Amino acid sequence: MRRDVFQAIADPVRRDIIALLANESLTVNTVAENFEISRPAISKHLRILNECGIVIISKKGRERYCEIQPKNLIPVSEWIEQYRKLWESKLDSFESYLIKIQTKNKKDE
Repeated sequence: MRRDVFQAIADPVRRDIIALLANESLTVNTVAENFEISRPAISKHLRILNECGIVIISKKGRERYCEIQPKNLIPVSEWIEQYRKLWESKLDSFESYLIKIQTKNKKDE
């Protein structure tokens, strides 16, 4: 089964792993130490992130390092962007409404 980036970020643990790896590469063990779930569960989450191309896992000596691939999160950013524009439009409309009410109230005083 081919997973996509939206399936990867659907799980809060995977989002936390992405956040953890955003600043630096970490070993699988170091990633696992940051969570209160089993190491096999973390490995499963990392495998899903790897299948989606969000995290690459490379072997250096005896350790396996996890590194984020932020460019593969671009589809999520683009998807969210369309809704950001909608939210901003709604907020701008609401702000205009509030200004109109305040102006009317000042005239009535």
